[in-house]
Amino acid sequence: MDELQFDANGRLRHLITLDGFDRVRIHGMLDRADALRRESRDGACPLDLLHGRTVINLFFEPSTRTRTSFDLAAKRLGAQVINFDIARSSTVKGESLLDTIHTLEAMHCDAFVVRHAESGTPALIARNLRTRAAVLNAGDGNHAHPTQGLLDALTLRRQRPDLQDLRVVICGDIRHSRVARSDVHALAALGVRELRLCAPANLLPESAAEEFPQCGFFHNFDEAIDGCDVAIMLRLQKERMDLAAIPSEAEYFAQYGLTPARLKRARADCLVMHPGPINRNVEIAGEVADGTQSLILDQVANGVFVRMAVLAELLAA
Repeated sequence: MDELQFDANGRLRHLITLDGFDRVRIHGMLDRADALRRESRDGACPLDLLHGRTVINLFFEPSTRTRTSFDLAAKRLGAQVINFDIARSSTVKGESLLDTIHTLEAMHCDAFVVRHAESGTPALIARNLRTRAAVLNAGDGNHAHPTQGLLDALTLRRQRPDLQDLRVVICGDIRHSRVARSDVHALAALGVRELRLCAPANLLPESAAEEFPQCGFFHNFDEAIDGCDVAIMLRLQKERMDLAAIPSEAEYFAQYGLTPARLKRARADCLVMHPGPINRNVEIAGEVADGTQSLILDQVANGVFVRMAVLAELLAA
């Protein structure tokens, strides 16, 4: 994947996955996000780094946080943004994905932000481009969500700069989660002390030990969260699973939901994160999601600056 993501000089060409990113490169991206936060005065002052550039958001799956923050990020950098309406495009007439991409390329677009249900679609597009346009993966199947991994790392770094001291548990539907994979890639590269993955056996990948060699595995959430500094909760990906594979939502919440009582098993200052959308009282109790230890809205805010940083890295002169 490195030969696709980086040019001969090591410059970022596309962002498909964080797999293979080292600590220096990730810290560099996070530093750039913080610098753009300061330069734009927390987003209040538009910049012109991408004046004259055109960014097309191609979302084949629903999205609130990711699509809106990519839109805001590009506009705050001075780019023109096109939110491509899949339902009203020629794809409904049978036009292939690559024909659609080549049509848009012919209109001199500079970047495609792609979310798709099929793993590998952003990489497929990147390999078949006919121009120097960049591709940014906004989530593909259960493969990767690199900007989510970066924004989660930024959120943690702003709260706990000594990342190497942290014990982090990621709990929920690991099998179908692109967020879990990108978070593991980012946090492992940054040297987090311990990464724990917790899920029912059928919500872990079949080859979990091979896929996540950096992690320890748990089926009991009470044990997994014990002594942790950070708890990252994941949504049940109902659209990607056989619903018969999970118990009722109430039973799942009883075993794997983050409640105030369960949070007390972690360190007293344990931080709580969730990529959204939240299913309250399924994976997390409302009072925990809204509590003083929650960074969920910080994640949303940091997403804009991380996406500004990635767009600037790819497109700025």
